[in-house]
Amino acid sequence: MTASRIPADRFDWVGGAPALDFNNTVSWTSGALTDEQIDSYEALLTWAGAAQMLSPASVTGLRRVARRNPAAARRVLARAHRLRGALHQIFWAAAMGSRPEREALDLFETFLHQAAAHLRLAPSENQWTWQWKPDGRRLDQALWQVTWAAAELLSSPESALLKVCAGEDCGWVFLDRSRNQARRWCDMKTCGNTEKARRHYRRVKADADR
Repeated sequence: MTASRIPADRFDWVGGAPALDFNNTVSWTSGALTDEQIDSYEALLTWAGAAQMLSPASVTGLRRVARRNPAAARRVLARAHRLRGALHQIFWAAAMGSRPEREALDLFETFLHQAAAHLRLAPSENQWTWQWKPDGRRLDQALWQVTWAAAELLSSPESALLKVCAGEDCGWVFLDRSRNQARRWCDMKTCGNTEKARRHYRRVKADADR
């Protein structure tokens, strides 16, 4: 595992939901994945802490466990990438109004069963709530949280607000909570401006070729 700490500001938070921000930790280009933000278990921990899926104490404890078990940390990182790939297919299909591939659904269901095994119903002041069973040794805790958050989003009315960024070679997914649901870009400052510049270049080139 990478020994150096990962700055939390390396991540983008434009999805509108933690599971979407997890999907958006890589650019889903047509040729290959680019701009990988979760390239180590340390990066996964940092992302989960910044997304408030793991407490600072949990992040610190899991960092210690991962240092003692680097091979196990690498396996969890590989599983995180597999989960993200399945979620991307599912979110993309949901945004496009189509059905995801069976393989992606089966993989997500496997992760969902694993996550549910670590949940319990516990009484709170006025109602019962879901709580995670404490286990400071399990390096895959962040994956449980991402999986459960994705399931809650997909089964909620907000799933109808899912959109895929219109930017070329982006593939990020977001919730369009704008008044008229007219949002096209994951972030106007990045993909929106880039696409405007591309359109301008094409117009100038077309005029020059006439």
